[in-house]
Amino acid sequence: MLPGSKLKILQDLIDSSSKEELIWMNGYLSGLVSRFPEAKSNGLIQNGNGHINVVKKITIVFGTETGNAKKLATELAAAAKHKGINVKCLGLDQYRFSDLEKEEYFFVVISTQGEGDPPGPAKKFYDALMAKESQLPHLRFAVLALGDTSYPLYCKTGEDVDAQFHKLGGKRQIPLQRCDVDFEKPAHAWFEKVLTITEKGETIDKPVSAPASASPKGEKKIYDGTIITHINLNDRGSDKVTWHIEIAVEEPVQYEHGDAIAIIPHNRKEIVSRIIELTGVDENAVVETSKYKESVKKLLTERLNICYLLTSAIKKYATLTRQDIPDTRMDLVDLLRIYPVKDPSQFIEVLKVLPGIAPRLYSVSSSPLVNPNEVHLTVSRHAYLIEEQKHIGLCSTFLGDLSVDSKLSFYVHRNRSFKLPADDKPVIMIGPGTGIAPFRSFLAERDARGASGQNWFFFGEQHFTTDFLYQTEMQMFLQTGVLNKISLAFSRDQREKVYVQHRMKEQGKELFKWLESGAYVYISGTKDPMSKDVEAALIDIVSTHGNKSHEDSVAYWESVCKDGRFHKDVY
Repeated sequence: MLPGSKLKILQDLIDSSSKEELIWMNGYLSGLVSRFPEAKSNGLIQNGNGHINVVKKITIVFGTETGNAKKLATELAAAAKHKGINVKCLGLDQYRFSDLEKEEYFFVVISTQGEGDPPGPAKKFYDALMAKESQLPHLRFAVLALGDTSYPLYCKTGEDVDAQFHKLGGKRQIPLQRCDVDFEKPAHAWFEKVLTITEKGETIDKPVSAPASASPKGEKKIYDGTIITHINLNDRGSDKVTWHIEIAVEEPVQYEHGDAIAIIPHNRKEIVSRIIELTGVDENAVVETSKYKESVKKLLTERLNICYLLTSAIKKYATLTRQDIPDTRMDLVDLLRIYPVKDPSQFIEVLKVLPGIAPRLYSVSSSPLVNPNEVHLTVSRHAYLIEEQKHIGLCSTFLGDLSVDSKLSFYVHRNRSFKLPADDKPVIMIGPGTGIAPFRSFLAERDARGASGQNWFFFGEQHFTTDFLYQTEMQMFLQTGVLNKISLAFSRDQREKVYVQHRMKEQGKELFKWLESGAYVYISGTKDPMSKDVEAALIDIVSTHGNKSHEDSVAYWESVCKDGRFHKDVY
């Protein structure tokens, strides 16, 4: 029993802590207790039930971009510590690959991005593992794969890691566990199985040729909204079109600043009509695929991906139509034109192997504290070239073509790693173009909270007069003191192009002072080259104004990252 003074301190700490912090403290204290001599005996440890188990050291690593895998890995590590197991838990971006040869129990929690890609922080580890040839006969492993079943390759990274460990001679503790967006229950059930088998020293080494231990598809909360505002933020004469879209929902939307919403777009009507014309198929014929049973027209319009097909989909098309088609990617309409189907019945078979339309993610540009029943988006019209032929973005065009009073369904995609720090901490936000979206949310959130921490925003676009997105709002934030400093870079307003990284270097002395005072840094926008150029500029600023060598500047920046003061939301 604690004396009154200590009990009060403990109670105050508990009352001021989040669920995640309490879980961590629980594991930490369990680990401390396990060090006492009376709890140990010849390498054995007594658990809470009075049973004696062999002490084991396990490693839990995570690969994440949104923070879900990190959150899970941390909770799972705490659960292991509570059982008296010594745990090392860290991100794959911090894991030393050469240590893999020394591991005995190695558990991976990893997400999949986009079209089956590993998360950015885990890519170096993933590439090294895929290239590894030497065996790992002493490794006992298990993989928890996170994904979103709306995507055709929703857990591919976890599947690849699991298969490669097995190929290198590792022994599975339990088969691969796949999880959809509602991952909490299946993830914790998986880890309980892992711990039970680990404590017993057992191994269940089963091949994973079929979806082993696949969790049932999570039920996403789908919101039905109505567009109440749809305006172009760019002025007349701009080369760009950027829409500000406000979606109203009758019930409060369960989202936070820094989150995104997922929208499944519809294919363009004229393209669907052209496909029906090329194939001669009856648009009203009902077809049953693995997920849907609907008319051909509805499948082509709302369900199936017909744009820039993956090579895997084109290979299936080649097999069905018995044609020799090179490894490539193209739209279905072009595939049908160049390599036509034999008849409508053959096209029906093609429909059955087409993947579904993958949802597109857009960072929320509103704060739930200010707009609890609304979600705001900032969407740029996307166009790109494939073999010198211009293509337009499916979802940006879909959203751009909508009008006020249009109906729209979406679900919230959590981003736990892109959140504001404590209200008293200074924040540096770098978001050119539509990268401004989450920072509009950040500033509204800090304004609503009455946060005392200073805010500095770097924004860039082509022209001041036509492309300064949310100019009036940013000026209002500046005038009211929510925004303490704003630095602007309009690349085409002078002979030489000026970008946000140039403005950062110009004000490097003050920026370094902010870093030294504990500022948190956030980047939002395009991954390549913007985010890479910005990070390089930050390291250069540390070197110049911190009087450090390049190596020491890199080490300084790495310490900022390890302290959790640097976050990216790039695409």
